Amino acid sequence: QVQLVESGGGLVQPGGSLSLSCVASGSIFSIYIMGWYRQAPGRQRELVARINSGGSTRYADSVKGRFTISRVNAKNTVYLQMNSLKPEDTAVYYCNANRSPNLSTYSGYDYWGPGTQVTVSS
Repeated sequence: QVQLVESGGGLVQPGGSLSLSCVASGSIFSIYIMGWYRQAPGRQRELVARINSGGSTRYADSVKGRFTISRVNAKNTVYLQMNSLKPEDTAVYYCNANRSPNLSTYSGYDYWGPGTQVTVSS
């Protein structure tokens, strides 16, 4: 139903910044809560941040104050600005679209992008 494609991953030094983008197609973007998740080697996939159509956000404690999620509904795009990056931020980052009523819930209308690699290393 919904196709998601991430971009912007790459190699960055500790303390550096990186910006990820995710473009959605195949549905009405504004009705979905968008999110970024990540999965590091040997770790479970975890929520990084979510944002609803009105701009309300929710962040994992580990990234609060360093990462910023945003969206432009007219462009069907969600962004993740990552600052002060740490080696522990290294992971595959996935874009998610979920048709849920609020930032704390999920529905069966759930879609994922293929992921983009972020590596934080000197």
